[in-house]
Amino acid sequence: MPARKRKVNYPVARTSTKQPPAPAEPTYTRQSVVAIDLTARSGRTDLALGDRVRIIGTGLHAGEPATIERFAGSAIPTAVVRTDSGATRQVRTIDLEPLPPES
Repeated sequence: MPARKRKVNYPVARTSTKQPPAPAEPTYTRQSVVAIDLTARSGRTDLALGDRVRIIGTGLHAGEPATIERFAGSAIPTAVVRTDSGATRQVRTIDLEPLPPES
């Protein structure tokens, strides 16, 4: 008759007796003030593909002239513009102002 196999006895995990670490500092939730521009939903209707515009407001490329490459329809109308420096960016249509035609 073959010998019986012994039951394998695994030691208790070292982490089984550790308590979760106490928070060193109270958690801080950042309170931010957000202003939502409700007029952005209407967009601008006086813009067309190929128009020269200036990006107004704050943010990346603010104040730079650009050319409208395409429009993206969504809840807030946006346009993809290529700035004169060659960067492409998606901008809300209310953040664009038409430039006068060059003469």
